Amino acid sequence: MVDHERRPLAVAILAAGKGKRMGNPDKAKVLAPLHDRPLLAYVLDQARVLDPSHVVVIVGHQRDAVRNFVAGHDPSAVCVVQSEQLGTGHAVQQTRTELGDKDVDVLILSGDVPLLTAETLEAFLQDHRTAEADISVLTTTVSDPTGYGRIVRDADGNLRSIVEHKDASEAQRAIGEINSGIYIVRSADLFPALDLVRNGNVQGEYYLTDIIGILQADGKRVHAFHTSNWEELHGINTMDDLQRAADMLTLRDTTA
Repeated sequence: MVDHERRPLAVAILAAGKGKRMGNPDKAKVLAPLHDRPLLAYVLDQARVLDPSHVVVIVGHQRDAVRNFVAGHDPSAVCVVQSEQLGTGHAVQQTRTELGDKDVDVLILSGDVPLLTAETLEAFLQDHRTAEADISVLTTTVSDPTGYGRIVRDADGNLRSIVEHKDASEAQRAIGEINSGIYIVRSADLFPALDLVRNGNVQGEYYLTDIIGILQADGKRVHAFHTSNWEELHGINTMDDLQRAADMLTLRDTTA
């Protein structure tokens, strides 16, 4: 049995995307301002609350601008480059140079999900350790799950698979529980699983979600932690999403 309590925590932040629907092709999506702070600032601050041993930011689009921001905001964080946008699985592969030889739990965060609180992340981490899971995914339930990967559970409520929206059947698209894109997985399991991910899907991308099935097939303990705080998992893909996040943040600040 692995002592999860003693294994260090590392954080990998996905920050390479172009943000095609953000209306500004010259600015990386993670640098879009939310209450006058880049989205990535919120995510870097989320990571630091957990006192990780490593913070690795995966950069790509406008990489120099993102790298310069990271250097100024969190000088101890390290940036790695995803030179081609080949999917989230491919993005996380780029952290191998920094984390591949470490025995750490890797918390994978999205640079465009700025509203997560320390309380939710700490509860997620504690649940992962209590469940003695090899990989955990953070989920929530939303009224309109369009565009998100769906959480498919078995009859006992255990995580069976995650199906991307574009690959989902009509029945699967009716599921309201979604994948937040946030995971905790042991590095010793993460990188061998990523090596087995293939891009035979509608998008032709290497999905990070595929490691769930790969690790299950290898007999690993796969776990899902559901949070009712769906607002915290609001991702930014459009200017409307950004405005909605600004409204949520304003409400949070006024009710705190």
